[in-house]
Amino acid sequence: MRRKERACRECGRIHTGGEDTCVQCGAPTSANWLGYIRILDPEKSEIAEKLGIPTKGKFALRIK
Repeated sequence: MRRKERACRECGRIHTGGEDTCVQCGAPTSANWLGYIRILDPEKSEIAEKLGIPTKGKFALRIK
């Protein structure tokens, strides 16, 4: 359920465990976010390149 998911305020990575800090970059997370994108192959993805996403995963599009 989305309520436990939190998005990093810095890199946008979505964490399903409800962590208060991002395991990737250490920045605080927020439960208040909208939309997401899942990156499967960041090396071949034009969208990942445009958004500056270097790793695969689930990322929030907008974080409040």
